[in-house]
Amino acid sequence: MMLFAPFLASIVPGIVILILTWWFKKKNFSFSVRLAPGIVGIVGALVLFYIGFVNIRGFEGAAYGILAFFLVIFAFVALIIGRKPKYVG
Repeated sequence: MMLFAPFLASIVPGIVILILTWWFKKKNFSFSVRLAPGIVGIVGALVLFYIGFVNIRGFEGAAYGILAFFLVIFAFVALIIGRKPKYVG
């Protein structure tokens, strides 16, 4: 439960980040706009980790750290999706 609850809580914002990045790439937005959801996800994950580590501590703080870890994974995938150029064949 300690691992699955933060993972399940990170799936919803992670999927939103991935869908926004994919949609921005599909609509040919600029490079900075395509990277924005991933960067916002990483910043949000860092803030959650800081709150869990400094303010909450203990097992609940560890849950915030696990949530931040999964959000960073989603954000890095979004950065990779946004970075790749769209090939027009």
